[in-house]
Amino acid sequence: MTDPTPTPIVDLGPQTRIVARLAEGVSDEQFAGPTPCPAYAVRNLLGHLLGLAVAFRDAGRKDLGVTTDTSPEASMPDVGPGWREELPTVLEELAEAWRDPAAWTGMTRAGGVDLPGEVAGAVAVDELVIHGWDLARATGQDYEPDPEALRAAHAFVTAAAEQPPGENKIFGPPVPVPADAPLLDRTVGLAGRDPHWTPRA
Repeated sequence: MTDPTPTPIVDLGPQTRIVARLAEGVSDEQFAGPTPCPAYAVRNLLGHLLGLAVAFRDAGRKDLGVTTDTSPEASMPDVGPGWREELPTVLEELAEAWRDPAAWTGMTRAGGVDLPGEVAGAVAVDELVIHGWDLARATGQDYEPDPEALRAAHAFVTAAAEQPPGENKIFGPPVPVPADAPLLDRTVGLAGRDPHWTPRA
C-alpha cells in the first residue's frame, strides 16, 4: 500500500505536552470509567498511550527490538504505580526522537510492522491526536490539539479512509460528520469515533 499523502515533518512536542497535561488531570477514581475505545477503560487507555509512546520513541530512534516488535493487540494495556512520572517523561522522549529529520527517512518498525519512517511518524501524530481526544472525552476535560498535529492527523485518517475495501484498516467505520464541522470533529469521525460521545452515551 502506497501512502498517497506525503507526510511533513511535524514537531510532536506541542501535542505530547497536551497529552501529558490531560493525563495529569486524570484522577484515580476515573480509572475504571469508559472511553470512546470500547475495549478500554481509562486505565487501559493510559497504558496504551504509555506503550505507544515507548514504541514510537524507539521507532523514531531506529532502536528496534521488543518495544517495536510487539503488537498492541498482544495484551490488554494497563498502567503501573509509577505511570504518573513515567508517561510525561516518555512522551517528551518521543517528541525529541522525532525532531531528528533522520527519524522520518528510511525504514523502521512499530507494533511488529515494518514501515517507512514518514508513515511511522504520521501514525505517531495520529495516535497522539486521536487518543488525546479519547482521554479528554472520557475524563471530562477540555481538548484543543496542536493545530499542526491536527492537520497532519486529518490528512492521515483521510488517506486511510480512501483505501480500497479489503485493505488493512486501522480504524473502525467512519462516523458521518457534516462537511462544515470543526476539523477535530471530522478527524475523529474518520477515525471511527462519534464526535458527540460522552461517558454516559
